[in-house]
Amino acid sequence: MKIAHRIFVSLLSMAALLGCSDHLSAQAIEQAPGYYRVRLGSFAVTALSDGTAPRDIAKILNKADIAAFEYDSDHEKEPVSLSINAYVVNTGSHWVLIDTGAGELFGASSGKLISNMRAAGIEPNQIDTVLLTHIHADHSGGLTVSGIMQFPHATIYVDKRDVNLFVDRALRPTDSPDMHRIVAQSRATIGPYITAGKVVLVQHDGQIIPGISSRSQPGHTPGHTAYIVESGGHKMLFWGDIVHSAEVQFGRPDITVEYDIDANEAATQRLREFDYAAHSGIVVASDHISFPGLGHVRQLTSGYAWSPVPYNASVAEIAPE
Repeated sequence: MKIAHRIFVSLLSMAALLGCSDHLSAQAIEQAPGYYRVRLGSFAVTALSDGTAPRDIAKILNKADIAAFEYDSDHEKEPVSLSINAYVVNTGSHWVLIDTGAGELFGASSGKLISNMRAAGIEPNQIDTVLLTHIHADHSGGLTVSGIMQFPHATIYVDKRDVNLFVDRALRPTDSPDMHRIVAQSRATIGPYITAGKVVLVQHDGQIIPGISSRSQPGHTPGHTAYIVESGGHKMLFWGDIVHSAEVQFGRPDITVEYDIDANEAATQRLREFDYAAHSGIVVASDHISFPGLGHVRQLTSGYAWSPVPYNASVAEIAPE
């Protein structure tokens, strides 16, 4: 009887484990809502996840052998899930969104900006200012989804050079299929705001609104732009696509990505921004470093390194540099 009892108990335990497995497989596979808040002086900054984009990153970098070695060394397998981050800054007078995610342009793994924004207690109608680091699908694609402007009360700020290249451009038969696609996407996403008179073309470095200024970084796109947010001596640098691969490009800032319009200039700007961030101590918000993409840059004997801001269970204050 004891043996039979043990077999019965074992069978029950196995059934429980199988039931648990079935239960887990039936669960939604989504993560918890993707938002993370910090304080910057009197401003509140909320990092928002638009999701991820799976990419064979080593293959899209210009030194694929070096990139592949770095990913292997980090025990990361391709495709890598590349974070798509955006940021809301509440200045007290303005609700500012820096980049908008991919909207419907990158598939099911992204396009989560609005749901995460609402999970963070922010409604799209509250956003009165949108700052685009540049016009590419994963940064401006969330402006308009299914023909509907997602931020109808917002004024959009974007560098004039990007609008010239990706929206106003008269397409030619010699243009690549990628250029045709980008222009079509750009006209569909930022175009409605241009038609509505809601776009301001940034043409030089300077103040956008009190506490936020632009910093030109041409290379990745002609009008690629960073934004510096400052409150009470506290600063953050929102640098867009200066980095696509933290695993590779901090150690080798010269390594570029195939999406760069001017690869040499993009590498020059990356080195400039790494140097500025490392020596100033400014906190960086990065669109493609693993969510929430907040950290510092540290200079090494050779190259640089990324130091993530430690996770805090409460809303932490960003210290002045």
